[in-house]
Amino acid sequence: MADTNNTSAGFMRRALGVFGYSRRALELVWTTSRPLTVTLALLTLAGGVLPAVIAYIGQLIVDGVIAATQTTDPDTRGVLMLVGLEALVVIAVAATQRGVSASQSLLRGLLGQRVNVMILEKAMTLDLAHFEDSEFYDKLTQARREASSRPLSLVNRTFGLVQNVISLTSYSVLLFAFSPWAVVILVAAGLPSFFAEAKFSGDAFRLFRWRSPDTRMQMYLETVIAREDGVKEVKLFQLGPRLLQRYRDIFKKLFVEDRKLTIRRDSWGFLLGLVSICALYAAYGWIVVTTVAGVITLGAMTMYLVLFRQGQSAVAAILSSISGMYEDNLYLSNLYEYLEQPVPTRHGDAVHGPDPGRGLEFENVSFTYAGAKEKALNNISLQIKPGESLALVGENGSGKTTLIKLLTRLYDPTEGRILLDGLDLQEWDVGALRQRVGVIFQDFGRYQFSVGENIGAGDVRHIDDKDRWRDAATTGLAAPFIEDMPDGYETQLGRWFKGGRELSGGQWQKIALSRAFMRSDADILVLDEPTAAMDASSEAEVFEHFRTASSSKMTILISHRFSTVRAAAQIIVIHQGEILERGTHESLLAEDGQYAHLFKLQARGYQ
Repeated sequence: MADTNNTSAGFMRRALGVFGYSRRALELVWTTSRPLTVTLALLTLAGGVLPAVIAYIGQLIVDGVIAATQTTDPDTRGVLMLVGLEALVVIAVAATQRGVSASQSLLRGLLGQRVNVMILEKAMTLDLAHFEDSEFYDKLTQARREASSRPLSLVNRTFGLVQNVISLTSYSVLLFAFSPWAVVILVAAGLPSFFAEAKFSGDAFRLFRWRSPDTRMQMYLETVIAREDGVKEVKLFQLGPRLLQRYRDIFKKLFVEDRKLTIRRDSWGFLLGLVSICALYAAYGWIVVTTVAGVITLGAMTMYLVLFRQGQSAVAAILSSISGMYEDNLYLSNLYEYLEQPVPTRHGDAVHGPDPGRGLEFENVSFTYAGAKEKALNNISLQIKPGESLALVGENGSGKTTLIKLLTRLYDPTEGRILLDGLDLQEWDVGALRQRVGVIFQDFGRYQFSVGENIGAGDVRHIDDKDRWRDAATTGLAAPFIEDMPDGYETQLGRWFKGGRELSGGQWQKIALSRAFMRSDADILVLDEPTAAMDASSEAEVFEHFRTASSSKMTILISHRFSTVRAAAQIIVIHQGEILERGTHESLLAEDGQYAHLFKLQARGYQ
């Protein structure tokens, strides 16, 4: 017995905890539009009272008709006035329903936008590590799929609950005159269905969470099969049937669980619904027998039957609202768990360092990705002074790009420290630090925007500055092919939107290179495999131009092409996250180590 009590108490605590999101949802709707929320509330209250008024007027009409038929000189004016009054109340009910529908529709649009903006605003505060975590992606998927509709659904159900409670109260007051037991039967008959719905709402939510990874895979497969950046290989390698079959298999797996839940939910709902039906007709017979016995009038019988039927609907609606609110709260927990995702606080506020001449320094820096057993970088120490260039060489996965992510504070070191102008990066204002860095990653963004916006994205402060677009494009060697386009810098790029133009890989890289040069005040330039898609002639031109344009800056170049790195003042060879060799091109060749080995291998390919 004690275990049973503990289980029940635990369920109640969880349920009450879940319902805690109701207040937050109400606040969210209230702050989204106060006038619409007040309008919805008032119309809901009116909608709760008016049905009872109609039932009461109906009794008066029936009794008035019976009284009129029992007189020799009937006066129908009073009955007709009651009919007119009921018609007015029915019109008021219709107007109320329309008003509620309109208010809900307008709130739905505003609230959907508000919640989506909240989700995106939160995304902008999160670290890169969050987006590289599959569990976090599940949270994000869950929040985005349901949360935009659930707050309004919860508020609608809350108002509907209030409306039906008011209706039920008014029905109960009138039914109480017949018998208190009628009120008890009315309420008790709906409880079995309620408990079943509450249980299956929880089951549906757990199923929703369980299936999130599979749902995300379905979305990904849709993207691969139906988007231009994947369709070439899908067709060429004949992957379509295999990917589509995987899509079908996931659906079948999920549908099996959906089917089980649906069958159990509706079967129990039907069986327990029989209780309500039996209660209704038992009360129906009771009222009829009482009328035949002459205890109540025919008009009263009509009213009580209407009240009992509508009251039963109100009880069912109340319990359904509570069950639905419980379900909405479960789904809202996804939204608020996402919005409350902890983000490390960064306290730095410095915008300049004490010794600009020291440039950029890594002191015994190590870094380990979350969940990884081995370090991505281990005990890295290096320095680049203003006007100097550094080239990073190493096999894929050696940690070169990770080093750049630490420099730009997309990650923070797990050991050691990084300094700029003699000041630890932890003490820098992140915005000020990133304004100092112009970077092009090997997986740079190919935005479905205009050419100018693609370039201007490199410096959001001047994203609409057309003169800066042209200067950056000239420095990044993108200007010649941009000027050959009919719409120039206004040309839409990509195929997602009408009139969009797709570029070659080399042209996209020049756009990205121009984007890096948008930050004319940046004194650290980072190029991560910037010419991988360019031909040899374009590559040579880019690097010659790059050396001229960045002679006074600190430059970091990551490349597998030794023809591009040999001119760097300092070359560092990274192997498995550690510095293996460092020096100039000539000194490293003289050492005849890993660098010399890789250089000779590549040179042999041109012989």
